[in-house]
Amino acid sequence: MAQAALPPDDTPAALAGHTGLLLTGGGARAAYQVGVLEAIADLRLACGAGKAPNPFPIITGTSAGAINAAALACGADQFDRTVRRIARVWRNFQAQQVYRADSLSVAQSGARWLTLLSLGWVLARWRRMRPRSLLDNAPLAKLLVKMVPLVRLPQVIRKGHLHALAVTASSYTVGDHVTFFEVGERLDPWVRSQRRAVRDRITHEHLLASAAIPFIFPATAIEVQDRTEYFGDGSMRQSAPIAAAIHLGAERILVIGAGRMHEPKELPPQQALPAYPSLAQIAGHALSNIFLDALAVDIERMQRINQTIALIPQASRSGSLLRPIELLVISPSQRIDAMAARHVGDLPTAVRTMLGALGVTANMQDVRGAALASYLLFEASYTRDLMALGRADTLARRAEVCRFFGWQDSGAPVAATV
Repeated sequence: MAQAALPPDDTPAALAGHTGLLLTGGGARAAYQVGVLEAIADLRLACGAGKAPNPFPIITGTSAGAINAAALACGADQFDRTVRRIARVWRNFQAQQVYRADSLSVAQSGARWLTLLSLGWVLARWRRMRPRSLLDNAPLAKLLVKMVPLVRLPQVIRKGHLHALAVTASSYTVGDHVTFFEVGERLDPWVRSQRRAVRDRITHEHLLASAAIPFIFPATAIEVQDRTEYFGDGSMRQSAPIAAAIHLGAERILVIGAGRMHEPKELPPQQALPAYPSLAQIAGHALSNIFLDALAVDIERMQRINQTIALIPQASRSGSLLRPIELLVISPSQRIDAMAARHVGDLPTAVRTMLGALGVTANMQDVRGAALASYLLFEASYTRDLMALGRADTLARRAEVCRFFGWQDSGAPVAATV
C-alpha cells in the first residue's frame, strides 16, 4: 500500500473519509478488474461484512473501466448482486456484443481504413471515403442499455448508497481531458492544466465516449455547456488518473490496473536480429502508452509527495489542509499480452483477417503483435482467463485487502466462483 498527500485546494470537507474505487481503461483487458471485484465481494462475505454498506461510496472509471464503474454505481445498494451481474456479462462475452464482427460490417469499416493507408492521398483528394473508425461499436450502445441502468443512479445517490460517480473522456474538439461527474451534494467542478471537470447527468453517451478507443471506435458527440464536443477514450491525455477520486473526497482508493506496473524488457536472442515492428506491434505499443503508462507515473508521483510531506514535523502538519491518501493498487501479475497471444484465434474470422493485415497472428509466440488484440478480444475464453487472474491476484493479497477495508479476517474459506 502507498500513501500520498493532496494540495489544500483539493480537500472537500463534506465528502472526507470515503473509500474510492478507480477502474482504469484497456478495452477487453477490463475483464481483469471484474475478477478483482468478485474476489473482494467474496472476501467481504467471508469476513462477515456482507451486510455493511457499499464499500465504494466514490467510484471513478475510464474507458471500459468507466462502463464497469457505472454499472457498479447503479447497483450500489446491492453491491454483491451487482458484482455478480457484471461478472455474468464478462464471463459470457462475445465480440459481436461490442462491435460488428461480420464480414460485411468489417469490410465497410476496417477495409476502408486499410485502403486509406495505401491510397489515402487520392481518396482525400476525391473526398470519396471518410472512414470514422476501424470498427463499428453500435452493438455496445445496445449492451449498455441492459448492463448499465443509469435511471437508478440518482436514486442510489439520493438514498446515500453512493456519493459520486465520475467517468472521463478526451475532447477531440477542445483538446482537454474531461471528467464528467454526478454527485448528490454541492461540489464545484475543478480545473487544472489541460483537464477539467463537468458536473453532469451521466448518460450512456458518456460511457461510449469514454470507451471510444482512438482509431478503433468512433468518437461520440456530447453537449457540454451549450455546445457540442466530440469525445474519445478517456485514457488519452489523462495525466492524473487518480485525481478525480481525490477531488470527490476519497481518502482511501483502490486502484485496479489493466497491465503490469513494470513490464519486463524481453530482448530477442543474441543470435537473432530483431525484426522490424509490424503495424500491430506499433499500434499495441501506442495503446499501452495511452492506457497503462499514466497510472504508474501518477502512483509514483503520489508516493514522492507523501515522502516529502513526511519530512514536515507533525506539529506543522497538524495545522495544514494537506491529507494523506491511502492507495491499494492491484494489477495483473502476468503479462496480458502473452495471455492474449493464446486467444487471437478466438477472434471472429473477419476481425482476425483484418488484424492479420496489420501483423496480428495466431502464433502464440508473437506476444508483441498480440498487444493490439488484447484490447479487442471480447471473447469468453479470454475474458474468463483475465477474470480468473484478477481473482487469484486479489486472494493472494487477502490480508492486505482486508486491512485496507478494515475487515476482521477470520480465515474463513472464500466461496468458489460459480
